[in-house]
Amino acid sequence: MVKHGHPTYRLGRIKEYATCTHFSLALVALSDLTNPSTISIYTTPLLSLPHYHSLSIFFLCFKNFLRFKKQIPQIKKNHISELNAIKIFQFHPRKSQSIPMADDRRGVVGYALLPKKQQSFIQDSLLSLCKSKGVDLVKIDQDRLLTDQGPFDCVLHKLYGEHWRKQLEEFQIQNPHSTIIDSPASIERLHNRISMLQVVSELKIESETDTFGIPKQIVIYDKETLFDRQSWEFLKYPVIAKPLIADGSAKSHKMALVFNHEGLNKLKPPIVLQEFVNHGGVIFKVYVVGEFVKCVKRKSLPDVSEEKLKSLEGSLSFSQVSNLTSDERNGDKYYKLMDLEDTELPPQSFITDIARGLRRGLKLNLFNFDVIRDARIGNRYLVIDINYFPGYAKMPGYETALTDFFCDLVGKSWSEEKEKDGIDKRQLVCNCDVEVRKIVSNTCCSDGEEQEKSPILQV
Repeated sequence: MVKHGHPTYRLGRIKEYATCTHFSLALVALSDLTNPSTISIYTTPLLSLPHYHSLSIFFLCFKNFLRFKKQIPQIKKNHISELNAIKIFQFHPRKSQSIPMADDRRGVVGYALLPKKQQSFIQDSLLSLCKSKGVDLVKIDQDRLLTDQGPFDCVLHKLYGEHWRKQLEEFQIQNPHSTIIDSPASIERLHNRISMLQVVSELKIESETDTFGIPKQIVIYDKETLFDRQSWEFLKYPVIAKPLIADGSAKSHKMALVFNHEGLNKLKPPIVLQEFVNHGGVIFKVYVVGEFVKCVKRKSLPDVSEEKLKSLEGSLSFSQVSNLTSDERNGDKYYKLMDLEDTELPPQSFITDIARGLRRGLKLNLFNFDVIRDARIGNRYLVIDINYFPGYAKMPGYETALTDFFCDLVGKSWSEEKEKDGIDKRQLVCNCDVEVRKIVSNTCCSDGEEQEKSPILQV
């Protein structure tokens, strides 16, 4: 067994720490080498690691560290090394979302998806991009216990049921630094069409020009309430009838547009009745991947005029709604004539604020929500639906957004692991003399390097 102080052991620790987010720990591991002539012994194998540019900067910083340490020998070694590491790496910008790492370590994201979701989401383009950034996507064997698999830096899933929930809980206990995306309890909130939109009503977002909310709606649990018009007289026809449960099943997607009392006969409670708002036949789908927010335009149900409503009876399923249009603009022909290029997207900052508010309120990282613009009030937007882990492959550039997200998760997982070493960067900085800070600032960027404003280490 290699002893703690042996050079081979020290090299292993340095290789483990020499990542973009843990250079300071690598510097501490090297701090005993006060003789610059011995650095070459360790430099050669380290430069064989990926991301040569980052490592070359690392050794430039170490050279400056030695110079600084020689100038102030009276300061305790550990305080100098850690303080200097923090200051030095403030000038090194994050070049990409890649995860630099040693040869024997890569980020691993385990995924547990139903076959249909796996086929649409796990594309070769996503696998390839993730691999190039140092992250491997590994399929979880659903016939085996999750705790018997891995190790995983992150578990990505879209499975339901008590058995799976229990497996996730046990895995989290055994792997506290791994991230579960997302919590089953948070996902479950989106399975009810009333609770999913409640969070929208709780958001407080300031905007001088735009407003948002949800359509008027009511949940109907029985036939008696359904046919008691006084119970929901605040809703005007037409109304949209949606199943209360939104669990992704085929049944949960069966929706209808109801034009009058006669159309209620085909409905089976529990259902949600939601007012239909004319919105120009355009729906905005907002995809959320962690901090990433992307809004796209899609064709939607056509508007229903007051005149047209008088001639309509009963109800139509959403697959039949195209029949609402006039004969010469019926069906697919009508949708092809619609030109979405002329439709203005909602303000990006406004949509981003809503997305981030929903992310906090729902405690979810992967979801999308549907937004319509009220045709009666041009700056009024309504959130009508929220879906967990949607069809991201339909979003332009989904590979880049998801890869960056995975890289951030892996980096977070590794950071939590490294914190077990017990180095408190904040306290070390506070304990050091102000004059030392000035000297570090003046020496760490010699050799022609300019100091940047974006620090790698957040202290």
